[in-house]
Amino acid sequence: MFMRKQSIIFGLAVAVVGCAGLSSIETPQRYGLGTPLSERELAAWNIDVDIDGQGLPHGRGTVAQGKAIYVAKCASCHGPKGEGSPALRLVGGSVKALPAVKTVGSFWPYATTLYDYVYRAMPWDRPQSLTPDEVYAVSAYVLFMNGIVPESAALDQTSLPKVRMPNRDGFTSPDPRPDTR
Repeated sequence: MFMRKQSIIFGLAVAVVGCAGLSSIETPQRYGLGTPLSERELAAWNIDVDIDGQGLPHGRGTVAQGKAIYVAKCASCHGPKGEGSPALRLVGGSVKALPAVKTVGSFWPYATTLYDYVYRAMPWDRPQSLTPDEVYAVSAYVLFMNGIVPESAALDQTSLPKVRMPNRDGFTSPDPRPDTR
């Protein structure tokens, strides 16, 4: 019992001494939390592309250019023909057959989503390292491999949103949620 009282008294003494020293403690350092972003900082994060093409940067890429980039930067994960392994399959597939195989060609409703995803997340070990021209080119090549655009296709911010994907009408439209009207 005596030891317990000593421990309590010692704890209180440490607390009192600690509190007494608070007045000499400097103001904590601020880390910029809650500080508004500058226009430049915000622009670096504002890289999303809407389904109608809003947000697409200037640039241009062809199927032939895309093939070279795909071989150099994509095929090691997605396979030489987009068949997948170890990463996801990009070509072929069907959402109507069971089990459904969801690929760019069979599932994605908008070509602009392909650009957005490749630009933001690919290659997986160096996301956002591709230039807009390279992303347009890789997008053109992946769409060509899926039989969606011809081998002569060149994509840019005007032509990419006009590409009609096979599963464009495979999703609920219009959005039934009341808060989206």
